[in-house]
Amino acid sequence: MERAEALKLVQERVKTKNLVKHMLAVEAGMRALAERLGGDPERWALAGLLHDLDYEETKDRPDLHGKRTVEILRSLGFADEELLSAILAHAGHKEPEKPMEIGLTAVDPLTGLIVAAALVHPERLSGLTAQNVLNRYKEKSFARSASRENIALCQKLGLDLPAFAELVLSAMKGIAQELGL
Repeated sequence: MERAEALKLVQERVKTKNLVKHMLAVEAGMRALAERLGGDPERWALAGLLHDLDYEETKDRPDLHGKRTVEILRSLGFADEELLSAILAHAGHKEPEKPMEIGLTAVDPLTGLIVAAALVHPERLSGLTAQNVLNRYKEKSFARSASRENIALCQKLGLDLPAFAELVLSAMKGIAQELGL
């Protein structure tokens, strides 16, 4: 599946603008992470773009989140098992073990934390630094739904928290206009 086809699928299935922006942020973070780790940037980015394809449909059934996305993609003939496995891992249906699985599981909540930090920063994303993000990371009550445990999985990829925050923040800054930040 090419990006254009994936983006069209997202636009058809996801109606909440902020959710689409989140998916674009995770796409950017995953692309940057793949480049850093020597993965395939297009495949990793595709995992980020599609990871919450079923979110609106399954928001009241978290036990189905991710599984439904995999069903949808398979029904369209998509058979990249590593990517599908990463989507399942990010939703908690399997232990993240492979780099793409770990990456998606960690990038997903970090983008949420970064967005929350940008929204309370006077200069939004442009003025945000990795240190600002790390300071917010330490505040357990800030962006409470952003799993610190999942973000910390970056260490399994050989990245410490400051480097990971900088990498994903930089990727998001690259699409700040699309994100409205």
